[in-house]
This record gives sequence, C-alpha cells and structure tokens, in this order.
Amino acid sequence: MKLLTIDPVNPDETVLQEAADIIRGGGLVAFPTETVYGIGADGTNPAAIRRIYEAKGRPESKPILVLVSGRRDLDRLVRCVPGRVHALMDACWPGPLTLVLPAQESVPRELLAQGTTIGVRHSGAAIAGALCRAVGGPVTAPSANRSGEPEPLTAEDVAAQLGDGVDLILDGGRSPADQPSTVVDVSTGTPRLIRAGCTPYGRVTEVWRD
Repeated sequence: MKLLTIDPVNPDETVLQEAADIIRGGGLVAFPTETVYGIGADGTNPAAIRRIYEAKGRPESKPILVLVSGRRDLDRLVRCVPGRVHALMDACWPGPLTLVLPAQESVPRELLAQGTTIGVRHSGAAIAGALCRAVGGPVTAPSANRSGEPEPLTAEDVAAQLGDGVDLILDGGRSPADQPSTVVDVSTGTPRLIRAGCTPYGRVTEVWRD
C-alpha cells in the first residue's frame, strides 16, 4: 500500500494521473471527498468492484455507489431520470447527495447488489471530481473503512482499517465532515430516504415540494 500527499483544493495532476492509472488497471485507491474518505475503483470493472467487498468485508447484499464528473456521465449508468429529480440535481449537485436511480442493463451487477438501481453522486470535492475526469468514467466511492467500523476521516484511519487492501491512499488531510453522503431513492419518482448524511433530508423534500 502506497500513500501520497495531495492538496485537497488544488490537486497535483501527476498524483491524480498515478491514481487514475491504478484505477483503470483494476486497482483500489482511497481518496478524500467532501464527506469521508472513499474507495475508488473502476465502476465498469466487476473484478475491481469485488475487491472492494473483500477489502471492506462488506456484505454482497449492499450496493456500491459511484461518482460522476457531471450529468453527462449519467447516460452510461442510468436508464431514466424522473422529471423532478433534475430540480434536486440543480439544487444539491455537486454535493453530498447520492441519488438512487434505475440502472442501465450494462451496469455491472456487482455495483447493484443484484438489484436494479444504482446510487450516483456528483461530488463537489476537487480531488473526487478531478479523479473522475482523469479516469474517464464512473469511480466507486463507498467509505474506505471496514464494514461496521467508524467512518474514515483521515488517511491514517484508512491505513489502519484497510492496510494493503487498497493499492494507494491519497492523503488530502482531515475530512471536512464526519458523516457520509445522504442517500435518497428517487427511482420510482418519489423520494425515499435510505441513509441520513451531510445533506439534510428536509432540503430534499423542500426542493421536491417546490
């Protein structure tokens, strides 16, 4: 396991490229987001996604969310976006809100935990966004901890919990938040809270109402 320091505001392109090369090669990279540290893998590579389950000790019944660099990337992941969801994206993206949407047939089943929906987030963190662009596709971002253990707020937390389970840790300092993204299922056209997190659910319902 390798650790590299990276500026969370102006991430170094050389470091990002090294991380992107590892991800494109099927490896795992832990990196900071605007919530807690996440594990990045190629969201189109089933073998890499399975490595996440192994590293985290994660039950295969739990799906894995992915980050995108913008809405244009949704076409390869999502079958449809219900009308009002666009308003949620306008109000809350980029940011710590994961939206669960109907998945394309081509999406790896490993991401979906044998379901038919996928959790997608457009992160507002500079490192996360730049990493997605460098990889050129969706990057996974479940929390970089062992399942059931405390959320990873520093690179040291990641190293202590995952060790050689990941190939690279990008150390961008302490996380700005101590909780993960809010997860809301909008796949049926009506919002349903799956996990409370950084984005208040009241904000979601307010946007939906208006």
